[in-house]
Amino acid sequence: MKRPSLPVNTPLVDRLPPETRVQRRRLRACHECDWISALPPLGSGEKASCPRCSHVLVKRHRYPAQRSMALAIAALIALIVAVSFPFVSFNVSGVGNRIELSQTATTLIAFHQPVVAIIVIMTIAVLPAVYLLSVIWLQFGLLHGKPLAFSRDIARSLAHLTPWMMADVFIIGALVSLIKVAGMAEIDLGISFWAFCVFAILLLMTTQSIDADWMWFSLEGEPLAPEGTQTGMTASRQDLTGCPTCGLINAFSRGRKSRCIRCHEKLHHRLPFSLQRTWALLGAATIMYIPANVYPIMTTTSLGHSGSSTIIGGVVQLMQMGSWPVAAVIFIASVIVPVGKLLALSWLCIAVQRSGRPNTISRTKLYRITEFIGRWSMVDVFVVAILVALIRAGSLMSITPGPAALAFSSVVVLTMLAAMTFDPRLIWDAPETKASTPDNRHSGSH
Repeated sequence: MKRPSLPVNTPLVDRLPPETRVQRRRLRACHECDWISALPPLGSGEKASCPRCSHVLVKRHRYPAQRSMALAIAALIALIVAVSFPFVSFNVSGVGNRIELSQTATTLIAFHQPVVAIIVIMTIAVLPAVYLLSVIWLQFGLLHGKPLAFSRDIARSLAHLTPWMMADVFIIGALVSLIKVAGMAEIDLGISFWAFCVFAILLLMTTQSIDADWMWFSLEGEPLAPEGTQTGMTASRQDLTGCPTCGLINAFSRGRKSRCIRCHEKLHHRLPFSLQRTWALLGAATIMYIPANVYPIMTTTSLGHSGSSTIIGGVVQLMQMGSWPVAAVIFIASVIVPVGKLLALSWLCIAVQRSGRPNTISRTKLYRITEFIGRWSMVDVFVVAILVALIRAGSLMSITPGPAALAFSSVVVLTMLAAMTFDPRLIWDAPETKASTPDNRHSGSH
């Protein structure tokens, strides 16, 4: 079936995908297994995956610049509404409180939890706002046929910001918080709550709408791959490496610092000291996980009586209240996910040093799952932030954060960094390659 052509008045950046503007094959080195393959011509909604590990190399969108810019503008408007109106309020026995979105962070500062407050406000509002403004800046220039100043640097930062935006996780935390309070007080959802729900959805749609391949081609073109580049083999065997940001294949000289000739991102044959850094971060996360579970994550005061609860204690309390679904969410996010991530990454670090390439597909899938689920552990931290800000009725009812909040936030951040520092290409490297490659001597343990 023939695809309908785009209208002639469509901006050039949206009308002509990269495949129609070049007469040569466009090559890519997979970020997860290092396999070099050629990109096929793609239509709207189609994607190209690595033939070796099935990692998605490129996903094509219809009207990429217009789509992402429109979604970014809508998401930014929803965020402005969300921070401008009341978020939620509660009332119990004629005493109540009403909070705005920003108070979920600022209240933590009053309880001497500035680090947790910074993490909360950065992940739910500041970083998403920066991301959306960056998308608007980039696509506005591309739609007018002339990229604006700093476009390359801004485009390079988009991929680095994405993992740290947690508006969708915050919504789950808000729902858990409201379910916990609903049995004790009357809850009223403000305009801000619904606006933030819309914002979280639009933010997710914006990140999914970014066609990085098309964007980088429109910004900087696409220099030729180094002469003699062959498909059907790894980049490392040809002294090449794929840029982790824009995807361009670059020549690589071991022992020398290199940057991508298109986006200027730092290039590595393999991430230096990958395994050592991953082990160090996992060790730190394991140490922090002990106080995160031993110390109380929050203290509840009701009718003058105070009681502290740990993460596990909170789960048990929810089960006793009959809130089994909520208890399951907290248990999975706060116990299963962190522990599972620590064990999975530890096993991967051991596995890449042991054998050749059996079970490489399953190990790669495990890495992808580990990388994806890490941020969802922030649910419990967001629950504490919301309840501390909302439940402030003096001796009648109030909630204060415990020392475990900072420890658990550290666990989430450290495990996310551990997943980022682990180089999945090591899973596919043969033992003899690891032993003979200078960069891998820095990536493995002694």
